[in-house]
Amino acid sequence: MPKPHQAPGAGSHEIRKALSFLWSLLGGIAIVSGFINLLYLTGPLFMLQVYDRVLASHSVPTLIALSVGGLFLYCIQGVLDYIRGLVVSRAGTDFHESLSSRLFQVIAALPMTAARGAVDGMQAMRDLDAVRAFISGSGPAAFLDLPWMPVYLLLIYLLNPLLAYVTVIGAVFLALLTIGADAVTVRLNSEAAQANSRRSLLAEAGHRNAEIVKAMGIGKRLGAAFSDANAAYLSNQQAMTDKSNGLSTLTRIFRLIMQSGILAMGAYSVLRGDMSAGVIIAASITSTRALAPLEGVIAHWKGFVAARKGIERLEFFFSRVPVHAKTMALPAPKHHLSVSGLYVGPPGIDAAILKNISLDVEAGQALGVIGASAAGKSTLARAIAGVWTPLAGDIRLDGARLEQWDDEECGRFTGYLPQDVELFEGTIAQNIARFDPDATPQMIIDAATTANVHMMIIGMDKGYETVIGENGAILSAGQRQRIGLARALYGNPFLVVLDEPNSNLDADGEAALSAAILSIKQRGCIVVLIAHRSSAIANVDLIAVIETGKLRAFGPKDDILRSLRNEQQNAPQNPVSVKLATIKS
Repeated sequence: MPKPHQAPGAGSHEIRKALSFLWSLLGGIAIVSGFINLLYLTGPLFMLQVYDRVLASHSVPTLIALSVGGLFLYCIQGVLDYIRGLVVSRAGTDFHESLSSRLFQVIAALPMTAARGAVDGMQAMRDLDAVRAFISGSGPAAFLDLPWMPVYLLLIYLLNPLLAYVTVIGAVFLALLTIGADAVTVRLNSEAAQANSRRSLLAEAGHRNAEIVKAMGIGKRLGAAFSDANAAYLSNQQAMTDKSNGLSTLTRIFRLIMQSGILAMGAYSVLRGDMSAGVIIAASITSTRALAPLEGVIAHWKGFVAARKGIERLEFFFSRVPVHAKTMALPAPKHHLSVSGLYVGPPGIDAAILKNISLDVEAGQALGVIGASAAGKSTLARAIAGVWTPLAGDIRLDGARLEQWDDEECGRFTGYLPQDVELFEGTIAQNIARFDPDATPQMIIDAATTANVHMMIIGMDKGYETVIGENGAILSAGQRQRIGLARALYGNPFLVVLDEPNSNLDADGEAALSAAILSIKQRGCIVVLIAHRSSAIANVDLIAVIETGKLRAFGPKDDILRSLRNEQQNAPQNPVSVKLATIKS
């Protein structure tokens, strides 16, 4: 259905709401992280006591007491660390689950908000996975450990001010590395995402059009285009990996230099009598721990950047497909369809294909739409079915604009058979029932019987429980079209829009289509039929003639056909007249 204008920041609001559970846990996680960081001091203090007290006093009981106490504190630290990991892992899972249903809605609707191929909807799924992976990993712990760096530096300062200064220099150097990593990886991550989107779209197009690729021998050429996109993606990934490996190597080497440097300076201080040997070990371990949060941030920076960019793209995607505001339930339409001053163009393009279309259809009538190829007939079908949003004008059912119903509610009284029938992975019954969990066998059979496809279905080995594969792979084009017709008729919808419904039908299928149209009319419902064959318009009451995006004629079938026949005699070269001749033949 047509979507309301998206308020600025609405997508951002949805993401913040999904992250609210994580923010509510942040205080508790920070407290646990604080205890973990305090317990990290167990090692330095243990070493200090062993070197300065146990070795000096040769006291075995003291060593045993220190060892038992250290073991106990290490166990507590391990338990707290494990609990923190469980909490953040489940927070990431909860974040993903809270947006999964909305994510599918966005992926399904994105093609109707932008020019075809302009937006890779599957990128939204990859972005959500990236955010979940970062939240559930050890990245958040590294960031939560950062505030404890001053505590470690203060402890080192109390042990020896000179060692504290050296450690601060090391921390500044690592901070500069982190800032430099951000400047490099953000750009590379963005370029890699764009390249990945291009190669995904090419791969999806090749998969979707496998028959055309095979029949027309264009596999190598498309493969070359995919290879170029893939090479660009791999180049960006390789650059990111090289930068990440270089940064990790530099960090690792610098840490080793720092450790050795602190030991050397500590040994010098011992030789001067400024501190004990135990202080050397304690300061060395503490300095390593002081730099660990920065090293952790650097190690997880790639994941952090991917998550941050993922959130930005998710906000963009969600803003393109706003949540439809809850509206008051209206009675199902029963009387008429009205189209007034309608202008329609493809999603993401402001240029209108249809211009100033106005027509009215009453309950129990069938409207046939005819015209030359590319005149805009399918565009009209998409607009009336609510697939494409009008640029201007109104489409009303019983006086109410389509957007006054939400998609699910409007879908109950709308049936749509597109020109290119798409079926879903699942059983025939599920496809006919539109995956309605409340569907009854009788409702499914009624729809199949009206479409005259019941006998064909039960003739299959598993009948209605036949799994049809991706896009009905096991079915012929005619079978897919007839099952698509049954899906359009499921639930006895008031408005049924059929775009070239007989393009793949044989004589029996066309007879079934004619019977279905009569059945819809007899129920007091409306049919909008895009016609290309004479059999299709046999049972329509009204005809609309579309020519170059404009409504050339509209009225009762007999009157319109008579008028067009007269025009054909006077101007046989007229494209609509030629089209009429084709239909009448």
